[in-house]
Amino acid sequence: MFLASRAAAVALAAILSVAGLSACSSSPDAVNDVNVAGSATVLAQPGITVIDVRTPTEYASGHLADAVNIDVSSDTFDSQVGQLAKDGTYFVYCHSGNRSAAATDRMAKLGFTKIYNLTGGVADWQANGGALVTS
Repeated sequence: MFLASRAAAVALAAILSVAGLSACSSSPDAVNDVNVAGSATVLAQPGITVIDVRTPTEYASGHLADAVNIDVSSDTFDSQVGQLAKDGTYFVYCHSGNRSAAATDRMAKLGFTKIYNLTGGVADWQANGGALVTS
């Protein structure tokens, strides 16, 4: 009986330790996934910064209006986003949502607290009638 309850206590302690370490890595509430339908409300927020994390070539071929290009695959991504206000609001996208998911995760780990990830990226944006600009 004593060994069984001791084993249960050790197992519980291990689970709580892992859960506690997970909670320290980044705030799960920092990143919010949003689809194209929900993006209008997000983009209407005053002071929001739109970040295109695709390559400069992809960005030049067409991007959301007022977006800044910070390539997530660049060696300077962390230092570039590190210059932004961590308490700002950011709308991040790529082509399909994969790179922007990675970028928003990195931003959360850097201490950003209000980040929106466009699921489906500009592919879904355009498929739903969203416009891109080239200037």
